[in-house]
Amino acid sequence: MQPQWDDLRIFLAVSRHESLSAAGRVLKIDPATVGRRIARLEEALKAPLFAKSPQGYALTGEGQRLAERAARAEQEMTAAFEDLPGRGGRLSGQIRLGSPDGSANFLLPQVCAQIVERNPDLEVQIVALPRVFNLSRREADMAIAVSAPVAGRLSVQKVTDYRLSLVASKEYLRLKGPIRRRQDLRDHRIVGYIQDMIFDKELDYMAEAGLPRVDLASNSVSVQFSWIRQGAGIGIVHDFSIPFGHDMVRILPGDINLLRSFYLIRHVDDRRLDRLNRFAEELASGMRREVARLESLCRDDPRA
Repeated sequence: MQPQWDDLRIFLAVSRHESLSAAGRVLKIDPATVGRRIARLEEALKAPLFAKSPQGYALTGEGQRLAERAARAEQEMTAAFEDLPGRGGRLSGQIRLGSPDGSANFLLPQVCAQIVERNPDLEVQIVALPRVFNLSRREADMAIAVSAPVAGRLSVQKVTDYRLSLVASKEYLRLKGPIRRRQDLRDHRIVGYIQDMIFDKELDYMAEAGLPRVDLASNSVSVQFSWIRQGAGIGIVHDFSIPFGHDMVRILPGDINLLRSFYLIRHVDDRRLDRLNRFAEELASGMRREVARLESLCRDDPRA
């Protein structure tokens, strides 16, 4: 019995998600059916493709070799469909974008909404997680990162620089008093990251900014932002998020001002896919425009 493409599609999903249930959710197939299809494929190939354990499904040597070839076949099929006539020059299908939650909350929604407005047949999914995405396992089609990876078969494109500032709500400053110099920070509650959950060194702002200990900590940028907006303390946020805070103001802007960069990360094999190339180009240009627009609002605000 020769393996069918649908069996290979299911095999790729299990190899990327390392469990029958996760693969089933992605494929919208019952996990038991996924397991039967994997068993059928192993029987047809007369080779074990996965080593099964309580931790999940890990590829064997034979499975790894099959996964590499099946992934190439998948890319060829995708490219073939993209080359068909009658597509009207618009993007279509589903694209999943991974992102840290700062850009996912305050930057990507409006950028991706504009792209979908121009491409009505396109579905964009934003996965906001405070960690690095594994593109080899196809957790996403592409990902935004705050530092450029140095390992893996990845394509890395710098998108734009962005700034971060120390901020507080107007109500907090009214109650606690103004902050005119760094020494004043010792008397204030600091909001920031949970130190041992910082997944990228570029997010470790405290030492660079010369801030004291963190009193209210979260691995989520949106939680930190909410604390600051509600007057629970002061902290460092993206300048492009400040316009969403309404009564947030920058503190010591001439002294504490950090510069970081966004990178667009893709699997190197996906550079052959015109659909993803076009989306990446629109995404990068949209992010650059939106960062510039929101940061200009922050600078132009007389309260900042």
